Amino acid sequence: MSRRQFLQSMTASGMALALRPVAAAAPQPGAIPPVPTAAAVPAAVPAAWRNWSGIAQCQPTAWAVPRSEEELVTLLRQSPAPLRAVGAGHSFTALVPTEGTLLSIDALSGLSAHAAQPAPTATLQAGTRLATVSRLLDGVGLALRNAPDIDAQTLAGALATATHGTGADLPALHADVQSLRLVAPTGQILSCSAQDNAEVFHAARVSLGALGVVTEMTLRVRPRHVLQRRVWLMPVDSLLRDLDTLARKHRQFECYLLPHTGYGAVIVHDEHPGPPQPVPHVSADEDVLRDLRRLRDWLGYAPSLRRWVAQRLIDPAQTEQRTDWSYRLLSTQRPTRFNETEGHVPRANGPACLRAVLDYLEQRNDVYFPVEFRYVAQDDAWLSPFYERDSCSIAVHAAHDEPWDYLVKDVGALFRRHGARPHWGKLHDRSAQELRTLYPRWNDFDRVRRHLDPQGRMLNAYLRPWFERSNAS
Repeated sequence: MSRRQFLQSMTASGMALALRPVAAAAPQPGAIPPVPTAAAVPAAVPAAWRNWSGIAQCQPTAWAVPRSEEELVTLLRQSPAPLRAVGAGHSFTALVPTEGTLLSIDALSGLSAHAAQPAPTATLQAGTRLATVSRLLDGVGLALRNAPDIDAQTLAGALATATHGTGADLPALHADVQSLRLVAPTGQILSCSAQDNAEVFHAARVSLGALGVVTEMTLRVRPRHVLQRRVWLMPVDSLLRDLDTLARKHRQFECYLLPHTGYGAVIVHDEHPGPPQPVPHVSADEDVLRDLRRLRDWLGYAPSLRRWVAQRLIDPAQTEQRTDWSYRLLSTQRPTRFNETEGHVPRANGPACLRAVLDYLEQRNDVYFPVEFRYVAQDDAWLSPFYERDSCSIAVHAAHDEPWDYLVKDVGALFRRHGARPHWGKLHDRSAQELRTLYPRWNDFDRVRRHLDPQGRMLNAYLRPWFERSNAS
């Protein structure tokens, strides 16, 4: 493609406004293959597993798909270890891979009960996908208080890794869990809440899949509600200056900085008193990412020229406004695959860390993915990255077929410098000692884990180094 053809294609696409930076839909490499029965499948049969981006893979001895809690009890007692639960495969860390048994709870799905009084709650089976959760709740006039930006995950997987949305006063999804049922590796079934089996409850809301398998949970929800979404572009310097103001002003605020362009995209959601106004919507996200990659491929060797061209192709006056039910606006599909790291820094450190990350990325001419920045309120789950700490979340992406080691090595170093705790589902290299320091209740979590799983049957090669010393004691 000639430079003229390239610029013509960029102009034709208009550098469409970056509303969200790509990822997730079909095909789903992390999805389980068809399994005819709940019994563990013999070693000659199981298909290999890999996560959505392809970075995590394994060849299990067996797959198992329990159709009930009773079947799960038998499988946990009898199946080859290590036993690991698998959901949609949207984690980038090696939480799932095992040479033992993969347990899918996809069959444990659905809305079991709901109540509007005295406070809205909903009881859901843990294998329910988040997209299905939202639609089931909408069908009975309810909604999640907040939602992550991807809704392909299982409810249990999202909670186990502390999946979150954005909002300075809104906590992550696990903070809305009021009670849960856990099947331990010994087969023991526990009903847990802040009043009953309280220590297990505080550990199991963000469990890394290390305590057993959660089968059901009751969530705090709210009546279905309408949000208005607005999106606009801002120069990076102005956006960085106004981050906290925007977060205080809007119910939900997030932004995406576009490296090597000088711009960032602002996305806000606020409650709207009127009815929904659904309109056909075709996301420009894929076009944006494609344009950013083309700009990198064509002008990556000349950063100044790359920025000059970007600023003339991007229309800073572009805006978007939509008004609809909350679940239709908060989560999106992301077809383009990538690998990702994400750090959760103390809220006071958020703007400085974001600036440092952007400055670093703009020293690399191969970078083109937007940098995602969100706010998350504190909670009290023991292994929550937001444990007793209001936080800012910074996520950095690399295309799944391009080098990503700098996400861990270099971006990870910046996260360390600003006091970040890692997202459990995103790439990081934190050691056991670092994790014990970062998480004040780490030892309490491990004490509960050893009680529930004295033989370490839930520990795969990824988790074992974090807990093996205590398991041997």
